[in-house]
Amino acid sequence: MENNGIQGRTAIVTGGSRGIGAATAKMLAREGAAKLVLHYNSNRKGAEELAAECNALGAAVELIGADLGREEGIAGFVLQVKQKAPECQILINNAGHLVKRAKLAEFTSELWDEVMNLNAKSVYLISQAVAAGMAAAGGGCIINLSSIAARNGGGPGATVYAASKAAVACITKGMAKELAPKGIRVNAVSPGTVDNYFHEKYSTRQMLDSVVSQTPAGKLGTNEEIADCIQFLLSPGAAYILGQTIEINGGMYMV
Repeated sequence: MENNGIQGRTAIVTGGSRGIGAATAKMLAREGAAKLVLHYNSNRKGAEELAAECNALGAAVELIGADLGREEGIAGFVLQVKQKAPECQILINNAGHLVKRAKLAEFTSELWDEVMNLNAKSVYLISQAVAAGMAAAGGGCIINLSSIAARNGGGPGATVYAASKAAVACITKGMAKELAPKGIRVNAVSPGTVDNYFHEKYSTRQMLDSVVSQTPAGKLGTNEEIADCIQFLLSPGAAYILGQTIEINGGMYMV
């Protein structure tokens, strides 16, 4: 098979039990990844079902459960990654969550830490954990998940979530500069409103209909559309793309 940037490689996907993470894991397995390390938090059943699908597509799958919203959860996950996938060549930092909608007056220090740990600190520390091995293996790719919220400040009660996703876009640029000489390309994708579990939990139908009415494409995004962009960024066709955050939002936000 022609080199597609995925064939025969080991990949880690955080937040892999559903949504964009699950669609990305299936894409990686379908495109020939030899081994997948799939992270999940509370949705073990979804992770196990996804593992079976990816196994059927030919990828060997390892599952790691961890709460990346906690310092100890990040540390435990990093330890397991170093043991189970020291040869990782692809890292998809997808785990992230709003946690809860809370306005300024309602926000607590504990909620701040959880949102920032999950959405930003985990991205940096997991990347730190795999970078040396990735460089030793001849290079690889790290792709981080930002959000349209990083551009527009987020919806009601999502200010800190938006800030954490803006941090991801900035981290992506800094890591890209540092790791490029080691053969590691770092980029990010920034989804708009995707029709998935995240918005089933945090958005009303009225909110989603309003987004659709303001989106030139006239529809919400899909998990698979985000996975398709990730596939491109992993490919040799994206070899000269570094430090970019690709906006995928049907024209809802144009840079």
